[in-house]
Amino acid sequence: MKFSIIAALVVLLAVAHGTEAGSLVKRDAQTNLSQMTKLIKDMSASITSATQDMVDKVKALEMTNTAQTYAENGRSQIQPLVDKVMAEATKLQDQVKPLVSNIEEQIRPIMENFNTQVKPLTDNFYGQVKPLTDIMEKFFQQVMDSTKTLPAPQ
Repeated sequence: MKFSIIAALVVLLAVAHGTEAGSLVKRDAQTNLSQMTKLIKDMSASITSATQDMVDKVKALEMTNTAQTYAENGRSQIQPLVDKVMAEATKLQDQVKPLVSNIEEQIRPIMENFNTQVKPLTDNFYGQVKPLTDIMEKFFQQVMDSTKTLPAPQ
């Protein structure tokens, strides 16, 4: 980058020197010098901007690569632990399965006995409550019908 700026400066100075030698009026040399100075400043700003853009892109790429490497390292460190936990969970499930089956076998007769005792009670309760619900349903229907016959508020 420094080499290209120096080369551009040398070329501009050579052009300025050639222009200055050929010019008879001092104002022309001053005008050419200011034009060359402006051109050098513009080139320098352009090169600086391009270099900064390139540095930013390289930094972003490095950050992306670092994050990806960090994630891969974390994954490689955690994967053995996950595998171990999964193996232990499978072992535990195999150990608990007979216990659960045993508990189900013990509870099944109790639940069947409970159902046989409770079913007549619930049927009896429903038989006693059903007439009451029918009466309430008829009552609410009568209330609805009577509210329909009321005159509209004015």
